[in-house]
Amino acid sequence: MQIQQRHKTVAVDVGGVMVGGGHPIVVQSMTNTDTADVEGTARQVAALAAAGSELVRITVDRDEAAAAVPKIRDRLAQLGVQVPLVGDFHYIGHKLLAEHPGCAEALDKYRINPGNVGFRNKRDLQFAQIVEMALKHNKPVRIGANWGSLDQELLTRLMDENSKQPEPRDAREVMHEAMVQSALLSAERAEEIGLPKNRIILSAKVSAVQDLIAVYSELARRSDHALHLGLTEAGMGSKGVVASSAAMGVLLQQGIGDTVRVSLTPQPNGDRTLEVQVAQELLQTMGLRTFVPLVAACPGCGRTTSTTFQELASDIQGFIRDSMPGWKARYPGVETLTVAVMGCIVNGPGESKHADIGISLPGTGEQPTAPVFVDGKKVATLRGPTLTADFKQMVVDYIERRFGNGVKAAE
Repeated sequence: MQIQQRHKTVAVDVGGVMVGGGHPIVVQSMTNTDTADVEGTARQVAALAAAGSELVRITVDRDEAAAAVPKIRDRLAQLGVQVPLVGDFHYIGHKLLAEHPGCAEALDKYRINPGNVGFRNKRDLQFAQIVEMALKHNKPVRIGANWGSLDQELLTRLMDENSKQPEPRDAREVMHEAMVQSALLSAERAEEIGLPKNRIILSAKVSAVQDLIAVYSELARRSDHALHLGLTEAGMGSKGVVASSAAMGVLLQQGIGDTVRVSLTPQPNGDRTLEVQVAQELLQTMGLRTFVPLVAACPGCGRTTSTTFQELASDIQGFIRDSMPGWKARYPGVETLTVAVMGCIVNGPGESKHADIGISLPGTGEQPTAPVFVDGKKVATLRGPTLTADFKQMVVDYIERRFGNGVKAAE
C-alpha cells in the first residue's frame, strides 16, 4: 500500500523552517526545564536540536520565564544553535507578550490553546490580544485545541444541540466535533483579526489513538491549514512509543500532517531527546524522510546465544547517531546509508548483501568467522577480539569513499 498524496495545506514560515505546503514533515520537541533557568533551558534546546529537532517549544508561563526567553536566544547564539523557538502560552499569554516585548520578538512562533486563552467575556478579547501581538511581531501562531482543556462552553452547546436531534450521535463523536470546531472557529477569528492563513498552524491533540485519527481526519477534510500532529499524554516507555506511532502512522499514511511531535513521558532524569529520535524513526520507517543511516539487525534466537551481534549492532547504531551532526556537513547523502548486523548464517549473508555494508556474525556452534559484504559483494572476513573495531573502521572507510568524494566504494 502506498502512502496517499499529501493533504494540501498552506505553507507557514516558522523562523526559516517551512511547515506545510508540501514541504518535508517537520520534527519538533519540547523542553521540560524551568524556562526561567536560562542555562539549563538553552542546553536542553541545544541537545534537542543536535538530536534533530527542527522546532523546539518552551513553556512561557510567568514573568520570570518570559524575561528569560531573550537570554535563552542569546545563549543559543553563543552555542551556535539556530533552531526556531516556539513559546507555549496558557491563561496569561496575552499579558506576558504585552509586558515582555523582548520575549515576543525572540520567539519564532506562539502556541495558544483556545480552551484556556480566557474565559467567558474575556476569551475573545484575550485571544485577539495574542493575535495582535503576533501581527505586530510578524509571528505565526499554532492554535492548539487539546482534549484535556477543551472549550467547555462550546462542548456544552454541541451536547445540548445533539440531545435535541431525532437520532443523537454518540457523546464521543460530539466531543470529536467540539475539538474540530474549536480549532476551526479560532482560526476563523484569527483571520478576521488580520492573521493570514499562511501564519496559522492548527492542532487538535487527544490522548487515545482512535480519537486522534477521527479528529484529524475530519480536521483535514474541512481545512487547508497546516497541521501539527501529536498524541497528547502518550505515556512512558514502549506504551508512549507504540501509541504515538500507531496514531500518527495511520494519519501520515493518509497524507495528513505537516509537523509532528512524539510526546513521551521521560524516565526520571531520562534523556529528553528520545522523543526526537522516535519521531525521526517513525518518519524514516514510513519512507517519508531520511535522517540517519538505517541499521538492520536480526532479533536473535536460539542460534545466537552470544550477545556479540547485539553489542555490535548497538555500538554501530550509537556510533552513527553520535557522528551524524559532523557527518552531515562532511558527507552529503550519508543519511541514506544502510548497514546490516546479523547474528547467524540463516539470513545473515543475504541481509548483509542487501545493505550497503553488512556483517554476518557467527551463531552458536558456527565457525568464529564473520564475512563482511560491501555493495553486495564479500570483501573481507573478520574474526578475533578486534572484530567490532575492525567493522566500525570499515563503515567509516566506506562512508569516506562513497560520500566523501561521490565515488561508490565498489567502483
